[in-house]
Amino acid sequence: MSFLETTDAFQVIDIQLKEDKGKQTILTLLICVIFLLNSGCGVIVRQTARGIRTFKNSTLFHQGRHGELTEKEKMWAKVAWQYFINNYDPNTGLVNSVDRYPATTMWHIADFLAALVAAKELNIINQHEFDKKLSNVIDFLNKMNLFFGKLPNKVYNTRTGKMVDYANQPKEIGWSAVDIGRLLIWLKIIKCRYPQYAEYVDRAILRWNFCDIIDNEGTLYGGIKVGDKLKTYQEGRLGYEEYAAKGFRLWGFNTKKASDIRPYRLVKIYGINIPCDSRDIRTGAYAPVVSLPFLLDGIEFNWDKPEDCTSADTYHTDTVMADIAKKIYLVQEARYKREHIFTARTDHQVLGPPFFVYDAIFVAGYPWNVISDNGEYHPEAALVSTRASFGMWVLWKTRYTDQLIDIISCVYDPERGWYEGRLEKTGGYMKIITSTTNAMVLEALLYKVEGKIYKCCERSGYYESVINNIFRKMEKCLPIKGK
Repeated sequence: MSFLETTDAFQVIDIQLKEDKGKQTILTLLICVIFLLNSGCGVIVRQTARGIRTFKNSTLFHQGRHGELTEKEKMWAKVAWQYFINNYDPNTGLVNSVDRYPATTMWHIADFLAALVAAKELNIINQHEFDKKLSNVIDFLNKMNLFFGKLPNKVYNTRTGKMVDYANQPKEIGWSAVDIGRLLIWLKIIKCRYPQYAEYVDRAILRWNFCDIIDNEGTLYGGIKVGDKLKTYQEGRLGYEEYAAKGFRLWGFNTKKASDIRPYRLVKIYGINIPCDSRDIRTGAYAPVVSLPFLLDGIEFNWDKPEDCTSADTYHTDTVMADIAKKIYLVQEARYKREHIFTARTDHQVLGPPFFVYDAIFVAGYPWNVISDNGEYHPEAALVSTRASFGMWVLWKTRYTDQLIDIISCVYDPERGWYEGRLEKTGGYMKIITSTTNAMVLEALLYKVEGKIYKCCERSGYYESVINNIFRKMEKCLPIKGK
């Protein structure tokens, strides 16, 4: 049986379980009512109230952990928000992607939006501070220079707001479809949660020209500058490609190709079949299996299809991504159980060259491999990743994730934020602090309180009025309504 056939079978089983859980829920509620009718007052009422809260927050209704934050968890959230206090530039509305380094990308602007929403909803900041910072960043998105006048450049200087290259020197270098996809997700979340900002969000997106970033079949393309010309290339591998596609889908684009996990192959690790992208490295990029895109998909979408507005958190309508995410969690747990190595692997920053590594479950032909962009081996950079640990901890309530969060729970500087993680080989800290890790801590804690972060909205706005105007739509290749 193929992976997809297996997934379809799981879907049938899951639907049956959903129906059974519905019956179980009704039965449990009836038992509670009978208990109340046959009990006294006082202590019984207080015990019953606690029981109802426990029942409401149980795995019957939610994937992973759910409930109010403990005092320790509130402190974790405040430490993460401290990063964004320290690295915010009020002149541009931007936040550094790495502590004290004045550069950012569209991915990291999305990190800031995620952190900002979590800080507001977790009562770390008040409405006035939220409005000031959100207004500043939306203002920047509405005024920033675009690569070739089409799309956001890959990198911007956070002090000047100008387009720069990876050395932070003034230059337009291209765009990233994956980074833009994540930003589209968080702009949609902002639009749906806070409709008073919807028009300004719409205006920012409508500045962009989508003709070269996504085609009629739903393939995502990155863009780079070669000489004075634009060169595009298919961007994204299994995990990040499907996650980014959800951002485009939320704004009405067809993402058929990008949302399809094919081509893939299966790699067996500890008896668990792990899907990995089978595209050849000669096509331009390594295809690492890492945790982060699957964790973000779980926290933000509950592994649901973007248009799903009704399913309970215990049911996942994007069954393929939910199944892969579970296997990626289980194989890391299995490594700990078999080899006694705490494992929470994902891509992350490092101190000094090569500055970024794929700390992978599988990459370049080997499990538990760590490589740089150019394929060099960096085993010394293997981490128990803070961002991966928090994601797994909140999405799977198990003894292993309890242990995982215990060993990561002090890996922070209270004045600066959370470090990237704990070195797998020595137990020391990887003392670099980034927006993605600190945003993930805040997202995970918001998920614990609320469940799935993306909330659907069907209201029409400025963006939709343009989509319905065929003459304005054609020049920027905006989506066709209903397709």
